[in-house]
Amino acid sequence: MSLHGKRKEIYKYEAPWTVYAMNWSVRPDKRFRLALGSFVEEYNNKVQLVGLDEESSEFICRNTFDHPYPTTKLMWIPDTKGVYPDLLATSGDYLRVWRVCVGETETRLECLLNNNKNSDFCAPLTSFDWNEVDPNLLGTSSIDTTCTIWGLETGQVKTQLIAHDKEVYDIAFSRAGGGRDMFASVGADGSVRMFDLRHLEHSTIIYEDPQHHPLLRLCWNKQDPNYLATMAMDGMEVVILDVRVPCTPVARLNNHRACVNGIAWAPHSSCHICTAADDHQALIWDIQQMPRAIEDPILAYTAEGEINNVQWASTQPDWIAICYNNCLEILRV
Repeated sequence: MSLHGKRKEIYKYEAPWTVYAMNWSVRPDKRFRLALGSFVEEYNNKVQLVGLDEESSEFICRNTFDHPYPTTKLMWIPDTKGVYPDLLATSGDYLRVWRVCVGETETRLECLLNNNKNSDFCAPLTSFDWNEVDPNLLGTSSIDTTCTIWGLETGQVKTQLIAHDKEVYDIAFSRAGGGRDMFASVGADGSVRMFDLRHLEHSTIIYEDPQHHPLLRLCWNKQDPNYLATMAMDGMEVVILDVRVPCTPVARLNNHRACVNGIAWAPHSSCHICTAADDHQALIWDIQQMPRAIEDPILAYTAEGEINNVQWASTQPDWIAICYNNCLEILRV
């Protein structure tokens, strides 16, 4: 990535703690706003809302609020037109939805979604996804082998299903078939499974890891719903799958020298994907030549620490965010 030219290409923010979860806001009036979650191995954790002041070129923390346990994921409401309230969801022990008040200095809990009210025990949520076509729908994945689809307006469970034989680590809605009803999940049984809310009596196994290693993340291509990417726990490669050709990866991206922690597809291109890993590297790949082997990334950036997460800004496709140690960096690509 070139670092010359009049405009700065990298902006950095240092948080008071290790940053793990992060997400870009998509509201048109909040261009360079991100939410960051702390990773502290105790009950008391934090979420910060930060924004880039484009005059001073500095990140400003606009708001910090308390969060029980580290956030496994956080995500702004997928509302690119700014018609819904300014909401942020977080997963940890439960799924919480927060309302950011005008001026951003204050955040209040809008709702806490909990479907085992009869028990003191709750199975931690590993991840969640917010449906882009219908922002009333959120899906969570849990270590109790289930995925749960929630209705935001009612705060009630729409459906809950046993998705895997073991813990479920990630869930993501697909843009296929209208973008509302299809989702996939990955888990400790090493499989990628696809579901349709209209036909929940069966699921489709799209891929199984040959060694049955747990699969930690999945990420749908933003432009072509036939493609998705996944990665195994402690794995150094990212596997690209085509749902039309189940069980056989169409590409393997394996230039990382340590375990991969994050995957982000380009929001504006069906053939670009960014991967980030413990080798301090964020790599951007062009997968246009699939199914021919993809040998090398087209861009590489080396951070000052092991990269925990990567997020490609959907409304500003020139920008990628990474976090490592206690730092957030946004990079122009």
